[in-house]
Amino acid sequence: MNFSQVSYFILSAYIDIGLFRYLVFVFLMCFYVFIIGCNVVLIVVICVNRSLHEPMYLFLCSLFVNELYGSTGLFPFLLIQILSDVHTVPAPLCFLQIFCLYMFGNVEFYNLAVMSYDRYIAICYPLQYHSLMSFTTVVRLIVISWFLPFVNIVVMISLNISSQLCGNVIDRLYCTNHNIVNLACGSTTASNVYGLVYTFTMIFSLVVMIFYTYIRILKVCFSGSKQTRQKAISTCTPHLASLLNFSFGCFFEVMQSRFDMSQVPNILRIILSIYFVTCQPLLAPVLYGLQLKKLRITCRTLFFGQT
Repeated sequence: MNFSQVSYFILSAYIDIGLFRYLVFVFLMCFYVFIIGCNVVLIVVICVNRSLHEPMYLFLCSLFVNELYGSTGLFPFLLIQILSDVHTVPAPLCFLQIFCLYMFGNVEFYNLAVMSYDRYIAICYPLQYHSLMSFTTVVRLIVISWFLPFVNIVVMISLNISSQLCGNVIDRLYCTNHNIVNLACGSTTASNVYGLVYTFTMIFSLVVMIFYTYIRILKVCFSGSKQTRQKAISTCTPHLASLLNFSFGCFFEVMQSRFDMSQVPNILRIILSIYFVTCQPLLAPVLYGLQLKKLRITCRTLFFGQT
């Protein structure tokens, strides 16, 4: 069948697990509530405490907002689908979900890149840090971290939303842009070229910047004093762990989108497909909340009255 628009898409990756779906529903609901709680608490703590109105914590606040945004783009949808007998999604909602999840992924990467640059300035140029990282500069970097991904996703969806499709079955738990492109009957050259250009300009540039900043940070750590090394380790460890976790999650997602994964067990495919948007929103606040001493002490003082 050939049609330029479809009213709904069918998600074929869901399997019938009988009454166990209620157990999965409760588990995911608790997981989602915990993610909301962790991120909201840290956002509130950073906002209400003037001592935390520093560049690093403002970037963290932006990161935690994005974790809430990304998890909200997936979890309510998953919870509804788990309890449904028919796994369909209206076409407008499908494209909205694509916008939310791809926006989350892009903003996350931009935020992590900006935070790498912030740590590089703080450790390699500590005397010039406050002049280089003024409040105006911080606001501009945060705005750029959200605006550029927004423009990218709008262009990406605009290239695909009017495509003529030859089917409406998506072999995933949620809607993805690559699966929509695979359903297109006509040429997808424009979409593919745009994706490649964006990847090898913006994304590749961010990767190079992150590698460069951490090479310089490591150089300072090995050549500096013990106090410098301890400061670098305490502030960079959670960021590096968060960056590696998100990178692995994105790698799994790209592998599943671009290559035939039919030989991989279905359960493993399902776990890998939602890894980057389920584990990252929980891991980031837990890592930073536990590792950053100033943030940890402020949280403890706020909730338990201890210093």
